[in-house]
Amino acid sequence: MRVIGAAHGLEARIERALGEVGLSMAKFGVLSRLVEAGEPLTLSALADRCSCVRSNITQLIDRLQHEKLVERVADPTDRRSIRASLTRLGRETFERGEQAFQQAELHALDGLSADDRSELLRLAQLLENA
Repeated sequence: MRVIGAAHGLEARIERALGEVGLSMAKFGVLSRLVEAGEPLTLSALADRCSCVRSNITQLIDRLQHEKLVERVADPTDRRSIRASLTRLGRETFERGEQAFQQAELHALDGLSADDRSELLRLAQLLENA
């Protein structure tokens, strides 16, 4: 229970930090996947990369498009398909979100020694890969 409690605490801290730049963890996740891809993605591909169902991605893209962070573009290889494309504002917002995310994560580790931080990150990697 302590690991889950610590994870929830860190997640809440990161959500607050992202909220200050107008993002949620879900929106930041979508923007992150689009940045990683380096090209527009179909909503199905985006759903796979975000490990969520297509209907959730559709709702997130609707919100992100309303905020002018992404736009829907035609798929050049399939007329029936639509891709999500990052806008300039979307990239700028992602970059601010990434800084907020990193600052929140670093702030959460402030009370730890360098050795403890290294050990925690090593153990987190083990848990992530388990």
